[in-house]
Amino acid sequence: MFIQTEATPNPQTLKFLPGREVLEGEPRDFRNLEDAAVSPLASALFAIDGVTGVFLGHDFVAVTKDGGDWAHLKPAVLGAIMEHFMAGNPVLAGASEASPEDSEVFFEPEDAELVEVIRELLETRVRPAVAMDGGDVTLKGFKDGMVYLHMQGACSGCPSSIATLKNGIENLLRHFVPGVQGVAEI
Repeated sequence: MFIQTEATPNPQTLKFLPGREVLEGEPRDFRNLEDAAVSPLASALFAIDGVTGVFLGHDFVAVTKDGGDWAHLKPAVLGAIMEHFMAGNPVLAGASEASPEDSEVFFEPEDAELVEVIRELLETRVRPAVAMDGGDVTLKGFKDGMVYLHMQGACSGCPSSIATLKNGIENLLRHFVPGVQGVAEI
């Protein structure tokens, strides 16, 4: 098994591409060992000293580290990912296939059409681009012209996430969706 790696805009996060599907369905973001208990792969990665976050995408694993050096951490992460897939272990344990993310989005009933347009733009234009950088963005709400988003994976804590949010996503939504005045991260 050959696993490729890619840098992300977040220097603390590295994207690992095992050349196969990692997770079917919605991405999963784990920020601590307790949350990772539903994933044998994420749990194995959190067992490595220095790992502070694991994000599972469709065909990649993004790993976030503390201040340590990737030169020391990368071989251990590669080994854990390879061992997991070579053993044929599941990425998520049993009934945990469904994402725990609260999929309910808050908005006023009269804004339902706007929210649907926002969802469509996020799904078709924003999420694929953000996934290329090892992260994800999900819609959490819309109120009084403000779109509320949740940044995950490499995007969470990334130095350029504010630029992505304001210059990229906000400009896109304001251009295509009348009524959007701004974007904020939750």
